[in-house]
Amino acid sequence: MNSPIHALASLVTEKFILAAPGKAAAALETLATHEVLQLISPLKAQTLIALFNVMEPAKAAAVLRRLPIRQSSYVLSRLEVPQAAKLMASFSGPYRARICAVLDPSFVRVLEGASSFGEDAVGSVMQTDFVSVRTDMKLSQLIERLKNLPRKKIPALCVVCDKEGVLKGVIAPAELAFYAPGSVVGSVMNPSAALRPQDSFARAREVFAETESEVLPVVNEQQICVGVLQRARIPAEDKKSFWQKITR
Repeated sequence: MNSPIHALASLVTEKFILAAPGKAAAALETLATHEVLQLISPLKAQTLIALFNVMEPAKAAAVLRRLPIRQSSYVLSRLEVPQAAKLMASFSGPYRARICAVLDPSFVRVLEGASSFGEDAVGSVMQTDFVSVRTDMKLSQLIERLKNLPRKKIPALCVVCDKEGVLKGVIAPAELAFYAPGSVVGSVMNPSAALRPQDSFARAREVFAETESEVLPVVNEQQICVGVLQRARIPAEDKKSFWQKITR
């Protein structure tokens, strides 16, 4: 192992990347793609997501496309939408077609429409990594699914959709204890307002205020759920706009 790689091998740790992803990305960007792969291969998916979210898009795309396709699609679908859109644009045509074949079609459509979002758009800060359940799922099955998630990944809200992915309602994990385990999700879910990826931050603030919610689903024109937005993720008005981020 040559000296630059040897020096970085002791630096690029899970703890360091999660604490300072920007510094870790800047260090890795100076290396050749195969050297980056050598260093990141032992890292967990959560760490890779934090790293690729802030890495220079062309470099991140070059590394990501050399990972196993299922691993790369998992990471890509959990990146912030502006960064994921820039990585997708950096892929070659054949690889783009290959990865699109394993991604959720609704997520692909979000990335395709990302450049049409306004300067302050919900789509730029929504999370595409969310728990979606079917209306006909039993609560006992949902409980088991949530038990298998890491504690930090248990959502404040589960999105309830039909078999086509159309939003039907929401259910909070904290409410599950009040219902019989044999009940189906569709019989105990709550109705929910929803946002669109193109909605402005001002519109999102209005809906959050009206509903007194902390998390809202985000749907496309067909009412298919493509993400969720936490109230806390709406940036202050002086934060860098989505347009600035996607065109930098």
